Amino acid sequence: MTPKESTGLHPVLRIDFPHAERLGRGKIALLEHIRETGSISAAGRAMDMSYRRAWLLVSALNGMFKEDAVLSQRGGKQGGGAVVTPFGEELIRRFRAMEEKAEAALSGELAWLESNRNPHTPPAGNPVTDPAQRS
Repeated sequence: MTPKESTGLHPVLRIDFPHAERLGRGKIALLEHIRETGSISAAGRAMDMSYRRAWLLVSALNGMFKEDAVLSQRGGKQGGGAVVTPFGEELIRRFRAMEEKAEAALSGELAWLESNRNPHTPPAGNPVTDPAQRS
């Protein structure tokens, strides 16, 4: 959990492309992990996902744009691996910049929402057990 998630409200950016393709913080985080580890499988493990799921996300990313975001090499004498391309690096940079701009643009509205938020609302995923408190 990031500090933003634990201290208050924040917008979550997701770009919907035609044909149901999406670009969001999960794919960008995967790119960042690939950059750090040099491996799709290690990046997937760092995000608690299978190699297959990580590979499918990389494949989807590469298919969304004119240039590949990740280049991979199969195992062998060199041991395989993956690298984020210059385009992938620019994609990360621009997506993170869009997130910052969205947060800055919405800061006043988020502050208003936060000041009017019920502090006793249980966290998502923890259903209220008292039926009288539901609804």
